[in-house]
Amino acid sequence: MNRIVLGAVAALLFVAAGLFWWQGRAEIDPGAPPPAPEDFADVKGAPEPLPSADIAGRVGPAPPEATEITREQRRFWRYDRDRDGRVTRNEMLSTRTPAFRKLDRDGNDLLTFEEWAGATVAKFDSADRDRDRELTPAEFATTKPKKPVSPKCRC
Repeated sequence: MNRIVLGAVAALLFVAAGLFWWQGRAEIDPGAPPPAPEDFADVKGAPEPLPSADIAGRVGPAPPEATEITREQRRFWRYDRDRDGRVTRNEMLSTRTPAFRKLDRDGNDLLTFEEWAGATVAKFDSADRDRDRELTPAEFATTKPKKPVSPKCRC
């Protein structure tokens, strides 16, 4: 008897959940145009037309000039997270977290010498093209950090 009652209650809960889910997916047609103002002309409490001002001969303030900041200033502001004009140790280290996570292979938040050395050896081996265990200036230049590719437009 208990199984029948529990089954009926479970079925009702599933039906109720399905109805809530189904009703929550309703959308308004995004292509529907807003009602035209003349549609409200005979309705009591219709919005009044917006007032217009005579602005002939008036001049507003000039827009602010954009200042060109140096590359070093941009780098400083990337590190200064709280915008107080100072870079604290935590702010400086917070930008290195993703790089640390890549090196920390076992995920225990401790970087052992083996983990660091493994990453460094892999970088060295990928740069040493002729496998002579020495890097020429051209090979060493390939270890330079890559600049991120910026999009051509800011969309």
